[in-house]
Order: sequence, then structure tokens, then C-alpha cells
Amino acid sequence: MASKGIAVIGGIDTHTDFHQAAVIDTVGRHLATKAFPTTPDGYQHLLDWLLSHGDLLAVGLEGTGAYGAGIARFLTTHDITIVEVDRPDRKARRHNGKSDPLDAYAAATAVLSGRASGTPKTRNGIVEAIRTLRVARSSAVKARTQTINQIRTLIVTAPAGLREKLRGLTSGELIDTLARSRPAGDLADPQHATRVALRRLARRHQRLTEEITEADADLGPLTTQAAPGLVALPGIGPETAGQLLTTAGDNPDRLRSEASFAHLCGTAPLPASSGRTNRHRLNRGGDRQANRALHTIVLVRMRHDERTRDYVTRRTAEGMTKKDIMRCLKRFVAREVYRQLPRPRITVEQLTPTA
Repeated sequence: MASKGIAVIGGIDTHTDFHQAAVIDTVGRHLATKAFPTTPDGYQHLLDWLLSHGDLLAVGLEGTGAYGAGIARFLTTHDITIVEVDRPDRKARRHNGKSDPLDAYAAATAVLSGRASGTPKTRNGIVEAIRTLRVARSSAVKARTQTINQIRTLIVTAPAGLREKLRGLTSGELIDTLARSRPAGDLADPQHATRVALRRLARRHQRLTEEITEADADLGPLTTQAAPGLVALPGIGPETAGQLLTTAGDNPDRLRSEASFAHLCGTAPLPASSGRTNRHRLNRGGDRQANRALHTIVLVRMRHDERTRDYVTRRTAEGMTKKDIMRCLKRFVAREVYRQLPRPRITVEQLTPTA
């Protein structure tokens, strides 16, 4: 075991039932590695084991938003500096091999070399509550879309008499009509079986709609409480605001600038110049759900915001394509959103120097 006087860096490869931890010193020498269960006692033993090797400078952690969320919260409450580490790329895995101890050592080495420097989300505030509620809402929306698609598919293949009765109805009328129906007959008859299936699917659609409505009623006040300035921006509603807050996390101060937030959302322009051509293209990286939220905001503004419509008209006259105009608008919206993200409040006690 190393002397307690040295400085060390930890690395953790996270899993469902256990975490593999490793320790290196400040010159990169491998000191020790050990597995710990993913339980409260296991977290405490892991921390004690890391501290027993010396002065712990930081811990590189994989999967802070998944398998490593629990240990990340535990280490944060004990004032341990956590650095978010990406999974090693495939080339490095082929060169160095793959095992849990190797991955743990690689996480610690990434922190030491500076390759990993990201600050993970704290996941302990109102934004985490919003994220959790949005998970249930998103699955309900997905299931409702699947349900209406199944209803329309059944109608397409239904007997002609039943299909003609439902032809031309809007989605709302179709769901109401099918949910109120009282099919009677022999289930061995395909037409009767189709009526029963359509009724069940329509009632499922109604239940999912109620669930989505309840989720919206919960998320609306939460997003307004978390970032009232964000919700007040034109074209931004509770759903898009909730997604952008989720992307930034409870500690948006971990983002160094509005440019870093734009990169996170995949809206930072990428150079695509060659020869006499000087242009930029859309960024297809970053958080695609955040990018989708910005895309929705831009579409709403292009239709209802006079300032945005004037901008589109001017840039179109200059010869810019619609795709490039939307890229510029998404970058502008990302800048506006970043300015309205919640920031930690500085108290008088924090400003007063201690003796």
C-alpha cells in the first residue's frame, strides 16, 4: 500500500451490482484495484479504501448519469472532486485490452492526463425532479402514438363495412367513437374481434392522454419555478423548457460559457469550407433531444415571432438556404436559453472572508 503522504487519483468503472475502483499516483503508476458492491456500505468502503492510499485529489467516474449516479451522489456529499470520464474509444480498447480493472485505471489516467475534465450533473435539485417526471411523460407520449398507429392499422385491414363507418373521422372523433362503442357478438367473427380490439385501444389512448395531462400539470409549475425567465421567452413552453433544463442539469455553472452550452446542444456551427467555398454546417453531435427542443422553438418562432420572421426574410434575400437560416436561429436561441438557466445564489456568508 502506498504512503499516506502521497497524492493519488481514483478511477471507477461502474456496473449494476459492483463498481471496480483503481488508484494511481501523480506520475501514473498503478497502485491498486478492487471491486465494491453497489450498496450504501459498499460506497463507504470504497471511499475509505481510496482515502487509505493517500491524499485523494479527484476521482474519474464513468456513467455518472446511469450506473454511477449513486456513487457520484455519495462522493459529492463527502466533498470528493468528481470528473466525468467517457468510455475509452474502440481503438484504445483494441490496443490496451478490455477488463474492469483496466477500465478503472483508464478512468483515473484520463483525469491525470487532462483528457477528462468534465463536471458531472449534481442530480440533487429541482431539475432532477423535472427529469424524472419527464421520463414517465415521454413514455406515455410514445405509447399513445403507438396506440393511435395501431388503431389506424386495424382500420385499414378491417372489413369494409366497419372501415366505411370510421372513414373520414378526425383522431379525436375516432377515439371518442371507438371508446363509446359496445361491440356484441361472437369473438370468432373477425369483424366483432376487430371492434373489441379497437375499443380497447381507444380506451388505452384515453388513459394515456389523461396521464400526459397530469404530467403536464405537474411539470408546468416546476419548470416555471426552476427558470421563470426561460419559460417567459417566446416560443418556449414547459416541454421544451424541461428538456433544456434537463440537458443543463441542476448545476449549469459546470458549463464554462454559452458556447459550451451550444456545443452540448449540437448547435455550434462547424466549419465546412473548401477552396473558394467558405461556409459552416449543422452540428450533428451533442444532446439530440436538446437539439430537437431548440428546433421546435425555432419552428414556433418562424411562424409566430415577428422578429424571427423578419430575420428569415432578410437572410433569404441574401441567398442563405433555409437549413443554414435555421442553424443560425438555433445558435441564437441557445444563447438566449443559456442566459436564463438557473444559477446558484451567492449568500452573504459565502462573500464574507473567513479568518
